[in-house]
Amino acid sequence: MKEVIRRALSGAVYIILLLSAVFLSSDAFDFLFMTFGLACLYEYKRLVHLKGYHVFIAYLALWWGFIYLVNDRWLIHILMFLTISTNIALLFFLFSKKKKPFRVYQKFIIGLFYIGGGCIFLTMIPYKNNDFAKLLIMGIFILIWINDSFAYLVGSTLGRNKLFPAVSPKKTIEGTLGGFVFTAIAAYFLGRYEPIIGPMQWMILAGVIVLFGTLGDLIESKLKRSAGVKDSGAIIPGHGGMLDRLDSMVFAAPFAYLTLNIFAYVS
Repeated sequence: MKEVIRRALSGAVYIILLLSAVFLSSDAFDFLFMTFGLACLYEYKRLVHLKGYHVFIAYLALWWGFIYLVNDRWLIHILMFLTISTNIALLFFLFSKKKKPFRVYQKFIIGLFYIGGGCIFLTMIPYKNNDFAKLLIMGIFILIWINDSFAYLVGSTLGRNKLFPAVSPKKTIEGTLGGFVFTAIAAYFLGRYEPIIGPMQWMILAGVIVLFGTLGDLIESKLKRSAGVKDSGAIIPGHGGMLDRLDSMVFAAPFAYLTLNIFAYVS
């Protein structure tokens, strides 16, 4: 019971912090996710035993440049290509049975683009035509929370078939499908009341978030399993580390950003 209360309280603090940043100002939102990115990088460095502080410096330079200085679409597309390519490489790592460790330069590149690139695109999502779309980013957070919550609830009550037992023994196919169904329903209603994109686009975006969010969660689970730890950290009582909390968001962010850009292009 104490563990449930502790998880609920720390989760409430996290949500209040996030909502406050979104509705306070775009600068507060930017700073919050820059800080989240640093925390995730710190935990990632510990998981893969990456020494030095070079990846922090590279991340801050990349983040500052793309959030405040870079307006060239081609440079953003190059960063998106590098980030998605890194994520695809991590998918090979996820499904590979080999336990070959990463080389030092691979650890650096993965940290910079998987964590750094993911946080940058997560920060860039609400910016549309130089406006800060608060409801768009809040809608995406709502979809992620609904997917996580209902995947857990459906999986714990109806789950029988394991999704990927070698990496995450508790995840089930029923839970994953349940999370997707409830997220799709929520996306439809978001589309009815949030005019930035329509109901069908919200539902497609929900599918992208559920698919790549689940894969991101599995990738982080494999990183932890390779490191022999249960959690990436202990910064959030009852929830583990910051990377434990943001793994699905960070991995899905560049794919969600790409999806939103495709919507803007075809509309």
